[in-house]
Amino acid sequence: MMSQTSEAVIEPYTLLRASLSLFKKAPTELENQQLRQAQRQARNEYEIETRVLNSAEAVSVMVSDQELARAFAEVRDRFDDDEAFDAALAANQLSEESLKSALSRQCKVNSVLEKVASRAPKVNEVEVGIFYHSHPEKFRVPEQRVARHILISINPDYPENTREMAKQRIDEIAETLKRKPHKFANLALKHSECPTAFNGGELGTVVEGKLYPELSEALFKLKENEISAAVETEIGFHLIQCTKIMHAETLSLKKATPKIKQLMQERYRRNCQRTWLASLPAIKS
Repeated sequence: MMSQTSEAVIEPYTLLRASLSLFKKAPTELENQQLRQAQRQARNEYEIETRVLNSAEAVSVMVSDQELARAFAEVRDRFDDDEAFDAALAANQLSEESLKSALSRQCKVNSVLEKVASRAPKVNEVEVGIFYHSHPEKFRVPEQRVARHILISINPDYPENTREMAKQRIDEIAETLKRKPHKFANLALKHSECPTAFNGGELGTVVEGKLYPELSEALFKLKENEISAAVETEIGFHLIQCTKIMHAETLSLKKATPKIKQLMQERYRRNCQRTWLASLPAIKS
């Protein structure tokens, strides 16, 4: 265990952030080894933040009351009521005032880093073109299908859901759909034992392999608006309808440009911040 003296220098909110980031748990819930790791990260983060706040760029940066209020409200709104919020503060050695102080510090650090990132060069069209032609795999869109289904589950504990009865029920629905395919959504709402029944059996847009293998195979053999025969999976029998087919394509440079610009610009911004952080003087002990 680390000494009480060394633990005391760690700012509680920074430790809480590090703990949640690393383990998705509060510091009080961590094992000793996890706590030491969170403490190391918290010290490193606090030191970096202090270097940021000691920089020339930080001198002109101010945190408004409105910005602080928004940050505080964002934290507060994660809790059901004041009692739960106050209990969480106490458990993490925080008060409302110390939390606001820590949030103000964090807001200022973020503003300084944003100020530095704004110096990053703008991505130009030549760079976009080079990226596009160098990474063609990133712009291939697989075939997608919009589908809906009806499920009759198999459960031997219920007479109407034995395998034999489930198959009989799905076949009866299939016969109705042969005569009235436009009734698929209504029949899903009436008969399907999947939560999607409330939306007419809608599965949304899917790519091959997203559904149960048997269901996916059946779906990707259908024509648009065609309905499959009964398909059996580990949970029961399905009827699936393909309502729309979106064929595989490679995005054109024009379509891909906004995505490429966003990706590259964010990379330039991060690099700009890293270079600037590395140039900051160390804190004198």
